[in-house]
Amino acid sequence: MHVLIVEDDRAIAENLYDYLEAVGHQCDYAMTLAAAKRQLVAQAFDVMVLDRNLPDGDGATLARSLRAAGEMLPILMLTARDTLEDKLLGFDAGADDYLAKPFALQELAARLQVLVRRSQVRPEAGRALVCGRLCLDASARQVLLDGQLLSLPPKALRLLMVLMPHPGRLFSRRELEIAVWGQEQDASDNLRSVLLTLRKALAGSGVEIENVHGFGYKLVVA
Repeated sequence: MHVLIVEDDRAIAENLYDYLEAVGHQCDYAMTLAAAKRQLVAQAFDVMVLDRNLPDGDGATLARSLRAAGEMLPILMLTARDTLEDKLLGFDAGADDYLAKPFALQELAARLQVLVRRSQVRPEAGRALVCGRLCLDASARQVLLDGQLLSLPPKALRLLMVLMPHPGRLFSRRELEIAVWGQEQDASDNLRSVLLTLRKALAGSGVEIENVHGFGYKLVVA
């Protein structure tokens, strides 16, 4: 895999670079948001390791701008900020995973591989699924509401793509967390945050996500 490392701490960046290259991956490195943007324009990457604290701003702003532009590049946010609030902000900005410093190089590499594998899974080409007033174009990874594109952050879109093919089916919290993040989450607030975003987007559509207390969640059509 081709990894873009965006990190201003040279020692951390060099350790990451050397380790990932040693296990067979290609890496490029940027110390600032501006340098990262230039790298992203110049070439394609499979995944990005993105620090929050950079000399010219917060890495979350880069993640948010990429998602707003429709860029689905997997992002692992790497930072010393490890509070729940910081993690939720990172996920809301568009990060696919979050790893706090200090970290084990082996764990980081494993998480990157999970993100890349997940991004390479493509829904069945040409499949269109209608659920109430919603239409899922799986090949384009788009959801339409009354024919209009429904703007959703990546994790909310991923969650809806799991639920829509199975209206009425009860999904456990664990199932949904693995579908969205690739692994169970330490805090239930992570899934609640994505559900809140999705419920707001679906308001008035006749499609709802129902919480079955103690069991999980299901998509229902009014």
